[in-house]
Amino acid sequence: MKTLRDAEFQGKTVLIRVDYNVPLDENLNVTDNLRIVSTIPTVDYILEAGAKVILCSHLGRPDGQPNPKYSLAPVAAEMKKVFEEDVLFADDDEVVGEKTIAMLKEFKESDTRLMLLQNTRFRSEEEANEPEFAKQLASLADIFVMDAFGAAHRAHASTVGVADYLPTYAGLLMADEVKYLGELLEEPLRPFTVVMGGSKVSDKIQVFRNLIKKADAFIVGGAMAFTFLKAQGYNTGTSKVEEDKLDLANEILALAEEKGVKLYLPKDVTGSTEFSNDTPKAAYKIDEMPDDFMGLDIGEETQKEYKKVLLNSKTIVLNGPMGVFEMENYKDGTIAVLEGIAGSKDSVKIVGGGDSAAAVAQFGFTDAMTHISTGGGASLKLLEGKLLPGVKVCL
Repeated sequence: MKTLRDAEFQGKTVLIRVDYNVPLDENLNVTDNLRIVSTIPTVDYILEAGAKVILCSHLGRPDGQPNPKYSLAPVAAEMKKVFEEDVLFADDDEVVGEKTIAMLKEFKESDTRLMLLQNTRFRSEEEANEPEFAKQLASLADIFVMDAFGAAHRAHASTVGVADYLPTYAGLLMADEVKYLGELLEEPLRPFTVVMGGSKVSDKIQVFRNLIKKADAFIVGGAMAFTFLKAQGYNTGTSKVEEDKLDLANEILALAEEKGVKLYLPKDVTGSTEFSNDTPKAAYKIDEMPDDFMGLDIGEETQKEYKKVLLNSKTIVLNGPMGVFEMENYKDGTIAVLEGIAGSKDSVKIVGGGDSAAAVAQFGFTDAMTHISTGGGASLKLLEGKLLPGVKVCL
């Protein structure tokens, strides 16, 4: 992969595709700036190398039309705080229209080093990867740096189209994502344990199929565990189950056995009669669940077993929580797993997926992790072993 360390930036103008698709509150203030902060190494490297930087990103789904609700103006304001630099915001509904072209001349002649374009999805040509829009973006700069891992699975004009017209390099964030979610897992330190949670087996079937050939153990939690349990003949009460994926669950169980991979499922669960934090909480072994019971987290016995496995692992991939951690009554399973991951010594700890990253941050385990992915769908695709379009352009 060609990274920005292979490029010469002195005196150049560099277009960086970032993923600043950040959450905003009702007053259009950025509520979580992690994706902006994550680009600091790339932006600082290029600025220190003597270049001017133009950043572009999408925000939300404006459906190819200008929409003030999805303007990047709040992001420009947050950038000024994060980078402690003046930021020239090209508030141009055409993204690369006459207004931006005029501002570009001002930008190049000023002391300002950072410029942010308007939402690339204000143009319908963006998601269609139309060459004309890609050319317009490319005309602004001498070099293109792809650092938007969260959008790397999308073949859009600003993620891959621009690369047809400019020398292209991966940013430091992109290089790290590929290193930890792709390359490192080809020859992991062992034992290698994959923690899979979340609601649906079907969402992560390709991850199972890819990593089951490489892992030593799989730990399964979240609602998806009940699909596996029902496939094995257990009564799962009113727990969430993908009824049409029971054969798929059995296929994964058989594949794990064939490959000699230990696949751990809950031995006990906690939950209630409703999907609520206010109804009485109960705990049952998996062969004792009543018909009106809904499992919402892994139980204490399961927590101890999972934690023990993780404490003795040397490579760990976390993709999905163990329960409904947003509810006070059902956060314990996810916390126990995070404690096991954090407590594993001399191990590589990789977190993929938005819910997992949110849990890590919420419960204070951020500093204990080796790498926390900034991409949801992109991280899944990489864990599936896919070559992402936004990665391919950097090869």
